[in-house]
Amino acid sequence: MHPPAAKNWDVIIVGGGGSGLAAGVSCVERGLTVLLVEKQPQLGGTTGIAVGSFTASGTRHQRQNNIHDNAADHNEDAGRFARPEDEADGNRELREFFLSHSADTLDWLETIGLRFHGPSPEPPNRVPRMHNVVPNAKAYIGALQLRFIGLGGQLLTNASVEGLLRTDGRVTGVTVNVNGTQRAETCLRGVVLAAGDYAGNAQMIAEHKGDAFAAVEGINTNATGDGHRLVASIGGQLRNMSITYGPEFRFVPPPGKSFSQLLPASGPAVKLMGTLLPLVPKLLINAFIKRLLVTWQHPEDALLDDGAILINKYGQRFCNELASPDREIAVANQPDKVAWVLLDEAIIKRYSQWPHFVSTAPEIAYAYVDDYLRLRPDVAIAACSLEQLASRRNIPAAALVAAASGTQNMDSVPKMKRPLQGNLWVLLGPVKSYFTTTEGGAAIDTSFRVLDESGVVISGLYAIGQNGLGGQILWGHGLHIAWAMTSGRLVGKVLAETKP
Repeated sequence: MHPPAAKNWDVIIVGGGGSGLAAGVSCVERGLTVLLVEKQPQLGGTTGIAVGSFTASGTRHQRQNNIHDNAADHNEDAGRFARPEDEADGNRELREFFLSHSADTLDWLETIGLRFHGPSPEPPNRVPRMHNVVPNAKAYIGALQLRFIGLGGQLLTNASVEGLLRTDGRVTGVTVNVNGTQRAETCLRGVVLAAGDYAGNAQMIAEHKGDAFAAVEGINTNATGDGHRLVASIGGQLRNMSITYGPEFRFVPPPGKSFSQLLPASGPAVKLMGTLLPLVPKLLINAFIKRLLVTWQHPEDALLDDGAILINKYGQRFCNELASPDREIAVANQPDKVAWVLLDEAIIKRYSQWPHFVSTAPEIAYAYVDDYLRLRPDVAIAACSLEQLASRRNIPAAALVAAASGTQNMDSVPKMKRPLQGNLWVLLGPVKSYFTTTEGGAAIDTSFRVLDESGVVISGLYAIGQNGLGGQILWGHGLHIAWAMTSGRLVGKVLAETKP
């Protein structure tokens, strides 16, 4: 999409994921002229490939379920998800500010046609706070895009922002590369950076986290830290750049489009789904969510704690399965960056019923071995012998038998907890090591203005979503999307009140 160049937009937004679209809608709802620039041919970002949980406190949905909640309690509970050392470096004040506005954001999203079910529990949250969008996260993108365009917002896709323009110390626009041609776009009120995280930028990961992690991929390969690069280019302060969600194991995505991707993301059909949802038996809702669960969630570490082993494409064990993140780094350095998880009869039995599950969306659905065999035959197979498993996955049988029995002759691999055995075997995989998100972002104030290394506002530059985390630690389901939507909504309000 290539809108005509304008002499001066009110606002330019860099990035067309959840936070950028939320900011765009919030701005155009207030009568501002907006250009949204996205480097990919389509919108969505990391938000568009998520499950879609939105975790919030003090919501209408909570009140309807007689749940009394507030941002201060939520902020305290949110801190329990992170490692203590990371939480100690986190910006708890900014996080409470965000959480105090999250319920209003949920209401706003519902006014533009999105529907949610819940709230659902997620310990250590003391009350249910997780609201799940219908049918999944692509609904955010569809609804926001339609609203943005419908109110006159302009999109420029297949366009990368190369740099920031400054006039008398103030950020006044961007330089954009469109099909190899540079062009300048200027704005009166501000540039908003909403370009996602840097999980897909191996060089940036190595710089801030260490060379050993460079081989680990980002779950969104297009998240290459473009906004962070722009912040650094003009002396902006970046916080918590070494903190990442992951590396963790995830199964490779299923081939083709999943059932959930074929569901409507906007329009009357979603409204109908939201209206009918309370009438749908919980069993059916759980069945649908379980299908999402086996697509997006990661296998629990407890599988490895209980004796499952990792093998590579040659049927060999190659690491200490109990040592994280060394095992995730080791997988990222295997041929094709993949591994498989081998379960014997005892482990299969253990992970076939509560409370031992392969993966979970807490208190919503739990996926067991049989669920994976039924719903993900591309990554789960069962057989009565190791030789049959090996044949079906084109893995050397002798090596697989040696790995399972603990007789593999590799000095670098520690002794197994016990030999694997039995008359039933399951092989799960391929799995890969991924960074789900990175938690580093620009330092900002509560008006989303980017700060320099001295804590001074860089005039005209704003950052939201993963670009503008401001030092917050947002572990747990649904906080990143809630921040993306809330920061996007609020920055529109700030910009509308900013004098050109």
